[in-house]
Amino acid sequence: MGNDFFYAQPVKTWFGESCLDRLGEVLAAFQIERAVLVCGRHFAAAAAALQEKLPAVKAVFSAVEPDPQLSGAVRAAELARETGADTIIGIGGGSALDTAKFAAAIAPGDAEPLAYYRGEVPFPTNPLKIVCVPTTAGTGSEVTQVSVISNGNEKRTINNPVFMPKAAVVDPLLSFSVPAGTAVCTGLDALAHALEGYWSKNHQPISDLMAVEAVRLITQNLEKVRLAGPNADLPAHSAMAYAALLGGLSFALPKTAACHACSYPICEAFHISHGEACAFTLDSFVRINADERLEELCRRAGLSGTEELAAWIANIKKKAGLRTRLSELGEADIPALAAAAAVHPLMQNNPVPMDAAALEKMFETLR
Repeated sequence: MGNDFFYAQPVKTWFGESCLDRLGEVLAAFQIERAVLVCGRHFAAAAAALQEKLPAVKAVFSAVEPDPQLSGAVRAAELARETGADTIIGIGGGSALDTAKFAAAIAPGDAEPLAYYRGEVPFPTNPLKIVCVPTTAGTGSEVTQVSVISNGNEKRTINNPVFMPKAAVVDPLLSFSVPAGTAVCTGLDALAHALEGYWSKNHQPISDLMAVEAVRLITQNLEKVRLAGPNADLPAHSAMAYAALLGGLSFALPKTAACHACSYPICEAFHISHGEACAFTLDSFVRINADERLEELCRRAGLSGTEELAAWIANIKKKAGLRTRLSELGEADIPALAAAAAVHPLMQNNPVPMDAAALEKMFETLR
């Protein structure tokens, strides 16, 4: 093979239909005695039912916002301290999982939360245990050491070992209630994870294998999930949940690249979801980054090549009603978008160098 690489994945993962029923078993396996459950408002009733069922769950924080704020993570951390928790369980999409991870990291500390957020002081070395239960097929946060948190309009992607979960419980049944548009956004986020992990300058063989399979599963099943509506397609949902897990694993070490670098200034400027922001430039970067390696991925995933993949992405965005032009998002300052994306650290992982001028040219094609 000829290339050296490093691979590690410490998260113990339970996957399968109805495996949420095994959450008590998972908590026992890690000797978890006192936990705070973190989720969004839509999951509050289910969280209350879990609290009644699981003696280890001592409190529920159900005020996670769609664009998770530092203030919410701070409140969850305070609740963990008040209850003497040794663990935080995150249940939900990326917002809930990232909030749970950040709260678990800062709960044992005594510095100002903003100082941790801005990297002014190191995180405590004794974070609370983290258990993640995704309810959307997209984030991959359950198997990464990344937390994406906002403080007002400031949005930071923080990569730190203290955010690594102890366990992930992936139950495809939990994604049945996700609206079709949201399912496409999260599914394209998972596709971005897989593709960017694959074409990242830091890619390596084990992650590459997972990326190929994630791309195959997403391109074969995301449209089925979109069309299923209330008549949930269990095989398609299971395939997407597995693909999202693989997507998380495929970028956990190589890291993402240009699509994610562009997504942050897009989110800040137009306040759209992370998934839609990543999807906004995804087909553009498939074409920009097209090379023999990416052509090979497409063939292995059952596609004719990069042009078919880019067309597939554009087509499903259109069918799902996602915005594909800057004019649909609002008044765009293209030079500012390009400049902000160019200096984002993730842009350095892209195989094709993209400076502000190159990004401005790309954004002009999306005007």
